[in-house]
Amino acid sequence: MTTTAEHSASAAGAPPATVAGLMAGIAGTGTDPARGGYTRPVFSTAEQDLRAWFTEQSELRGLAVETDANGIVWAWWDVPGASGPRARDNAVVTGSHLDSVPGGGAFDGPLGVASALVAIDILRARGHAPVRPLAIAVFPEEEGSRFGVACLGSRLLAGAIDPDRARRLRDPDGNTFADVSAAHGLDPNRLGPDTAALARIGQFVELHVEQGRGLIDLNRPVALGSSILGHGRWRLRLTGQGNHAGTTLTEDRRDPMVAAAACISAVRAVALRRRNVRATVGRIVPVPGGTNVIASAVDLWIDVRHPDDAVTAAAVADIGHEARMAAAGEGCGMELIEESLSPTTHFDTGLRDALAALLPGAPVLDTGAGHDAGVLAARVPTAMLFVRNPTGVSHSPEEHVEDDDAEAGALALADVLAGLG
Repeated sequence: MTTTAEHSASAAGAPPATVAGLMAGIAGTGTDPARGGYTRPVFSTAEQDLRAWFTEQSELRGLAVETDANGIVWAWWDVPGASGPRARDNAVVTGSHLDSVPGGGAFDGPLGVASALVAIDILRARGHAPVRPLAIAVFPEEEGSRFGVACLGSRLLAGAIDPDRARRLRDPDGNTFADVSAAHGLDPNRLGPDTAALARIGQFVELHVEQGRGLIDLNRPVALGSSILGHGRWRLRLTGQGNHAGTTLTEDRRDPMVAAAACISAVRAVALRRRNVRATVGRIVPVPGGTNVIASAVDLWIDVRHPDDAVTAAAVADIGHEARMAAAGEGCGMELIEESLSPTTHFDTGLRDALAALLPGAPVLDTGAGHDAGVLAARVPTAMLFVRNPTGVSHSPEEHVEDDDAEAGALALADVLAGLG
């Protein structure tokens, strides 16, 4: 744990940490020996350990840490001498998430958190005194890898999901979000829109590893975000007749796994009919899942994205049509269930222009990946910074950021925070 002497040294202006050093300090947390990379679902031991790490690092820097009713962790650098109920109004907020997809990379989420901590160090080393409160926010369940809804923490904060629906969400083991959050110290009855917290956010800037090749092709370390492609997740449930694999003739079967195979091919075919549609089957779960059992049901999870929300809707409609035909051909039932949907988001142009003035020459890129900044954009001015990923690969152990680019990202974030606050 942090000693009083260490806390005092940091608050007095100790040399800035490095992003690479902070990332190295958590490199052993949540490693996945089976998949490779990291598996850090929300409320897992790994994710809770990272929350504790963030709290300790924030307190080392003299920041005031609190966790709100939705499980979002806030670390505050208050304006010197400010007090009272409105002392944190119009804050400049940055941050990201610490959870991961199964077998994900090291940088998706934690890079933004580590960079925010280093940016605070840089500002302290410069002798910066904020004229507006600054805060780092860490959002839970950004990936949606445990409860199926991406950016769940920011959705609850912003009122973008019904709290009753959120409480009923279940993980693969059947545990509800209400029960799991209660087991980790939250009151499920208090989950939901937080108008007071939203009112404190004057502007939100999220730094994130780029999840594509834009900066590779431009040979630049840092970019500004312009927009997030509209995207959603759907669960396709195919139902047939469970039976014995050895005693049931092939021609007598109503096998949803066969229908599922046709549906997976159909998803790809639908995506190829329209330019820039991205449609993916990333998860398939047969019921009951025995090797010598004909499945009684199969669930497929489908991710669909496109810059034009009308095209996304049309692609999903086509997928539903193809799935219905595939199911009927096998004598199976079909249901297509929307689990989450986010329209195309354009970041605040005024804030983006302000960042462009603070980071002259930084290119502007859109992204096909969802982020908490995209959810908050409907309620507060938001912007994003992207840091180059030399592999162009994300949601995979191959995701990477070079040390020099990580430090360039933290420096850019520090310049932005200083310029805004």
